[in-house]
Amino acid sequence: MFVKERSRFGIFIDCHGIKQEKIREISKVSRETISRVCKNRDYMPAGKTMKALVAATRMLTGKQVKSDDFWM
Repeated sequence: MFVKERSRFGIFIDCHGIKQEKIREISKVSRETISRVCKNRDYMPAGKTMKALVAATRMLTGKQVKSDDFWM
């Protein structure tokens, strides 16, 4: 069985049933960047991108997540 590699951000949205496309629509971040953020554990998005992704995640989950939860 093939298991796709996921970052902490990718695992979080998977656990909450959020599609990458929904995050993209809300955050206005490119499809390529969303894909990179969700699967590359070592990828650190730019501050503006990080802020947009966290805001979209908060809106979709209702949880008070912060960027430190996903990236250090």
